[in-house]
Amino acid sequence: MLTPTNSGTSTYDVARLVGELRRELRGSVGDDAGARAMYATDGSNYRVVPDAVVVPADAEDLATAVEVIAAAGAPVVMRGGGTSMAGNAIGGVVVDVSRQVNRILDIDAEARTAVVEPGVVLTDLLAAARSHGLAFGADPSSASRATLGGMIANNACGAHSVAWGTTADNLRALDVILADGTRLTVDSGVGAVPGGASMSRRASAAAAGPEQLAAQVVRDESAAGAVREGAAARAEWKDAVHAARAEFAARSGREGELHRALQGFVDRNELTIRRRFGQFSRQISGHALHRLLPEYGYNVAGLLAGSEGGLATTLRATVALTLLPKAKVLCVLGFGDSITSADCVPIVLRHGPLTMESINVDLVERLPAEVRDAAVRAGLPDGRAWLLVEMGGEDEVQAAWAAQTMLGELHDSGSPATASLVPDPKAQAVLWRCRTDAAGLATRRADGAEAWGGWEDAAVPPERLGAYLRGLDELLRGHGLSGASYGHFGEGCMHMRIDFDLLSTRGIATYRDFVEQSTELVVGLGGSVSGEHGDGRARGELLSRMYGADGVGLFAELKEIWDPAGVMNPGMIVEPPPLDLAIRHDGPAKDRRLPTIFTYPDDEHDFAQAQRRCVGIGKCRQTSGGVMCPSYQVTREELHSTRGRAHLLWEMLQGDVITDGWRSTEVRDGLDLCLSCKGCLSDCPVNVDMATYKAEFTQHHYARRPWARPMSHWSMGWLPLWARLASPVPGLANRFAGLGVTKRLGGIAAEREVPRFAQQTFTAWFAKRAQHRPSARDATAGSAGAGKVVLWPDTFTDFLAPEIGRAAVEVLEAAGFEVVVPAKRVCCGLTWISTGQLTKARRVLNRSLDVLAPYLADGTPIVGLEPSCTAALRHDTPDLIADNPLADKAAAATQTFAEFLIESGWEPPQVGGAALVQTHCHQHAVLGFDADRRLMAAAGIDATIPDSGCCGLAGNFGFERDHYDVSKAIGERVLLPAVRSLPDATAVLADGFSCRTQIAHGTARRAQHLAELLAQALKSS
Repeated sequence: MLTPTNSGTSTYDVARLVGELRRELRGSVGDDAGARAMYATDGSNYRVVPDAVVVPADAEDLATAVEVIAAAGAPVVMRGGGTSMAGNAIGGVVVDVSRQVNRILDIDAEARTAVVEPGVVLTDLLAAARSHGLAFGADPSSASRATLGGMIANNACGAHSVAWGTTADNLRALDVILADGTRLTVDSGVGAVPGGASMSRRASAAAAGPEQLAAQVVRDESAAGAVREGAAARAEWKDAVHAARAEFAARSGREGELHRALQGFVDRNELTIRRRFGQFSRQISGHALHRLLPEYGYNVAGLLAGSEGGLATTLRATVALTLLPKAKVLCVLGFGDSITSADCVPIVLRHGPLTMESINVDLVERLPAEVRDAAVRAGLPDGRAWLLVEMGGEDEVQAAWAAQTMLGELHDSGSPATASLVPDPKAQAVLWRCRTDAAGLATRRADGAEAWGGWEDAAVPPERLGAYLRGLDELLRGHGLSGASYGHFGEGCMHMRIDFDLLSTRGIATYRDFVEQSTELVVGLGGSVSGEHGDGRARGELLSRMYGADGVGLFAELKEIWDPAGVMNPGMIVEPPPLDLAIRHDGPAKDRRLPTIFTYPDDEHDFAQAQRRCVGIGKCRQTSGGVMCPSYQVTREELHSTRGRAHLLWEMLQGDVITDGWRSTEVRDGLDLCLSCKGCLSDCPVNVDMATYKAEFTQHHYARRPWARPMSHWSMGWLPLWARLASPVPGLANRFAGLGVTKRLGGIAAEREVPRFAQQTFTAWFAKRAQHRPSARDATAGSAGAGKVVLWPDTFTDFLAPEIGRAAVEVLEAAGFEVVVPAKRVCCGLTWISTGQLTKARRVLNRSLDVLAPYLADGTPIVGLEPSCTAALRHDTPDLIADNPLADKAAAATQTFAEFLIESGWEPPQVGGAALVQTHCHQHAVLGFDADRRLMAAAGIDATIPDSGCCGLAGNFGFERDHYDVSKAIGERVLLPAVRSLPDATAVLADGFSCRTQIAHGTARRAQHLAELLAQALKSS
């Protein structure tokens, strides 16, 4: 098959290339529909399906891949975390370095440098450097998934660039490979001209050459001496630059040829380059030609930063590390609007802040309520727009003094800012979350309408930021658009997502018109259409408006020097495609209204719109922190990230790569390692709900094909039925369930011990007890009082752990409540939902709501003990049986055990002691854990809640034969080692049955439910 390249100027034989890559590489090469579909998009609005995806085994494999791909005339498209918002990591042959080319090779604390491979994730480098009191200066909010190679390609900046510069400013050397196989090392040059401002700060102050810097009036003898010393230093520096250039030009072969061409290029165009490039620190658009100028010390490494993979491929980078301040204070300034906050930027900058970041009320209001409330408690002052200003010092007193001095000048200027000083690092972290989650939060308006990038990255000199925002507001109003903004105000860079209509021809035309007019606004203010994310497909076409035809011609000339064959990420910066071409939302998927079982009320009842939630920012690719995404955290494969699965579902709707719809094996395999933990529902900034999507897909995938379902769907998906059948003969059922043949037939891992059915169910115990306690009998409809509560007898509590139900009854009665249990069998349908048997789940839920109807009519609260079942009642039920008027009532009436007791005002007994607490994923994602924290604190429990994420068992998942290894690896990541290390006196708390089971299978400890601890304390008090 001959396939055109991105530039459309040549063709290559994909099948032959794939075959050669497989012969030459030790890594993987994928040209199947699943691999191509997953990598068809990044974090941008664009979609270009690659011909193949390469995952090199190491740096040598990477170099071989570049040589082989380039030799075939195919586009070499490098990819790190795949978070590009400009669409510069799609199409051609994608080479993913994030999986295995990701070693930190060296950290030299004395020299303050690190040597890294391009796939190293920034947070990993930061963690390694932190032990030496160092950091990498550029720190974008995507640090948990951004790779150093991608940051170099885009010249990423981040929150602290106002103090520590961009990625380019923090490079020392790059080991690269060219398209023709040439390997060479380029460095950051001799350095900036002595006497000029640091190139790692606002570079406009350093744009003047030596002659301009020397032109000053000498007023006294000491000043004259200083000038003479400065002139001598500049002369010495000038000689060093000249010598360095000569040494590079004298080298043999392709390397010397390259340097001679670069030097001739910059010498011929010196005046143009000096006038148009490097005018301010966030002029990221285009190639950084100014870094080749003499006053920048002939910085070839800096030139490659921001080249978007279009000139060379990084094999290894030596980066500078920054000494961290000993103390930091966060000053939060509140304003009535973003424009007012922008007007104060020049004043704040005079005080040397480490960072100055903006957020506004639109984003804060979209944060989860508990995060928003925590931010207010942490120090978020009154306002509708805020600046987070960080000041550093030798100690907290000095840092606070610097902040107070800045606030004093701000007050004297007449600024209306409200302010709070936040010295506590934990409180600072809460406030920074408001900013770091902004990229995802901004993708939806407050009313749920979709918003997109495309004009999210422009920058102007900071003193002109207010003028830019005023002009931008006028343009937005003129086009009937709105957007949530955030950004690096200290650098004049504004990020925003705008509610463009990218689903219709008319909407896309409006998008183009808006972007063109906004470009004129930015250029008129001396700004850059890209201030951080690069140009890519989103802004490449606009470079001619910014630099003129002759400026763009320089880019083409530079490309010819480095990549004469034009195979290194073609179409980036040079000969870019139209900005409205290949918009990924403008395809068949948007018009496909598939019939679904879930109703997707937050997505206009549209499965396709639900899939558009994932915009590719890749927070699910983080390897620590939160719950999302447990399988990715141990496999590190894109296929097992929430984003990878979302891309496959979207491609299923597109239908041109994945062509068999609900029957797709690619989507089935991608969803296979989804634990249905629902972590993404809360941890993903746009609330992707992969557990629901998986259940929906699984229902349709096996529709009318029951024989095709995995046996575990029958053995564990139908657990409530088997448990009910086993309850009269638990001994016999336990012996049968424990047989090896039973496990094999049921698809259960041989390593797992099957939970044992209780000799007496909770409901049987409760009924027998009620016969001797008339006051606690189940009341009939109409007689429920304020002191009555329905205790939900979930399958796990009823048949497998009745002791927890008994403990809960004791506690609730001690709190003064009459406990009732439904007179007939009820079930939330969880096991059928998680195995994608939704029609059965609907029937089960409807029957259960019929049983609950009298209690719901009387307003009797329902208390759940098992978090997954409680979450199913509260979250899944209204969506799954929306046609049942009782569904919303049941969801509203359902509370967790801790929520109910906290709201009742009950004072618990003093349990005391220490406890390690494993939070169930569904509680984290759906129910919240604040009530549990408060109840434990009231009971005197010293709770440690490790950031362990999912336990790894996740209901049926960890019991399934093919999932055992992944399940165990997830548990071993944090939770199981933490439990093993505990003193015997420390209790282990886990309300979830799966969590307790995983702990029992992986340690010698038995975890308890909070109800059990409280009941024990009641007995001993």
